[in-house]
Amino acid sequence: MNPPPTPSALRRTTLLVALLNLSYFGIEFAVALLIGSVSLFADSVDFLEDASVNFLILAALNWPARRRANLGRLLAGVLLIPSIATLWMAWHKFNVPLAPAPTLLTLTGAGALAVNLSSALMLARYRRRSSLMRAAFLSARNDVLANIAIIAAGLTTVFYRSAWPDLIVGLGIALLNAGAAREVWQAASKEHRSSIASHG
Repeated sequence: MNPPPTPSALRRTTLLVALLNLSYFGIEFAVALLIGSVSLFADSVDFLEDASVNFLILAALNWPARRRANLGRLLAGVLLIPSIATLWMAWHKFNVPLAPAPTLLTLTGAGALAVNLSSALMLARYRRRSSLMRAAFLSARNDVLANIAIIAAGLTTVFYRSAWPDLIVGLGIALLNAGAAREVWQAASKEHRSSIASHG
């Protein structure tokens, strides 16, 4: 049985995940704009959101449970930002339905998959510690699923030159993030009730 993670290990993991997400945000956002990809745009905004979540977690590690729960509720709202950004990009793409470059779409999705899978594996052991850690883990886990879908959209576009595979995946990412926001809100609310009960 593995020993419980130490606070210093938790800080190192959170910082590493934050830096990985921030770095890949720049790469994916640039490619998304270059090839006009809705799915990469949505995923890149999600990388920026993930970096922000982990930096906030790092700052709040020593806060009392009630303050962490309140921040968890705030982050539930933050998780909706990529969904809103995706809808905006999807509307523009719907009006100008040009297929993105399939090779760049697939390769960039594969790189994102590697980053998010690594992040999810690193965060998995901390996911039950607080609503904040649950937010970080759920976001990374959902991104793994999203990246697999992005790769599938890229491969599909090789044979079927259409904007629709990319557009559909982008909207699917928006739904995943909305579901994660709901789970984080529920976890934060439970944590808040527990902190009130423990203090009478």
